[in-house]
Amino acid sequence: MHTNKPGRMVQYIVISPVRNEAEYLETTIRDMARQTVKPLRWILVNDGSTDSTPKIADRWASEYRWIVAVHLHSQKRDVSGATHEGQQERGRRAREAKEIIAFYEGYATLANVEWDFLVKLDGDVGLQPDYFERCFQEFERDPKLGIGGGDICNFIDGEWRVEENPRFHVRGATKIYRRACWDDIGGVERGAGWDTLDEVKANMKGWSTRSFPGLQVAHYRYTGAANGSWQNAVKKGEWNYISGYHPLFMAMKCVKRIAQKPLVTGSAGLLCGYLLALFRRVPQVDDKKLIRYIKQQQLRRLTFRSTIWK
Repeated sequence: MHTNKPGRMVQYIVISPVRNEAEYLETTIRDMARQTVKPLRWILVNDGSTDSTPKIADRWASEYRWIVAVHLHSQKRDVSGATHEGQQERGRRAREAKEIIAFYEGYATLANVEWDFLVKLDGDVGLQPDYFERCFQEFERDPKLGIGGGDICNFIDGEWRVEENPRFHVRGATKIYRRACWDDIGGVERGAGWDTLDEVKANMKGWSTRSFPGLQVAHYRYTGAANGSWQNAVKKGEWNYISGYHPLFMAMKCVKRIAQKPLVTGSAGLLCGYLLALFRRVPQVDDKKLIRYIKQQQLRRLTFRSTIWK
């Protein structure tokens, strides 16, 4: 498997912000160790975990030279010595996009490291042994593919189901950036909405972005499960506002969500988060050209014209 530079094997870096992932992290690490194309470096960024995540990261880093453990913040313990993290704290961290801040802490360690692809990977996913090999084949076939990744599958009602997303969207649990695209978009936003704004900006600049049907990634912890369905919906609504979503598009999105699980709650949470951000005048992404492009694409979709949704 080669990049467009003849004679050199693909060089890719993986960064995984992890917080309290002890339940699934070792499964993900074993899947990475079995990859047919291994990363040049895998940076596990422990973001103040209060469980055994730090020990797991250190143990595996001592076993594989290409795994690097980075520890941020300190653990908090109560008087009994037990570690804990409250529901309110988890929700706050999600809304403030602490995950991508931790990602950049890992990225900061890459000075003078040459790479072709950069991967943001969650610490609670399951991968087939040839996952990355097949992903890079997709990039090799399409020189304009800037961001890609597998389809996320969640275990719901006793079976694995592929998560439905717009064609251009690649879930934040497994994002692969081509180096030229990463440089072109200036990396990702260090805050809310980062995992949609990157794709929209890439499309605006002429890159394509998409998930790869048939390349499935098991997501062991359902999206938003740590925060609860209501808080997760409110977070998404707030992020949609920060990303510059058009009010008409947001209204139609909420109407469409009414009949989807969690029934009504998901739709109401989206609307609540969007309106709270609006009335509080939460700052939107500081890129007027990008917001204008987002709104244009959304209005085009509402009028059944061609868009990044295809």
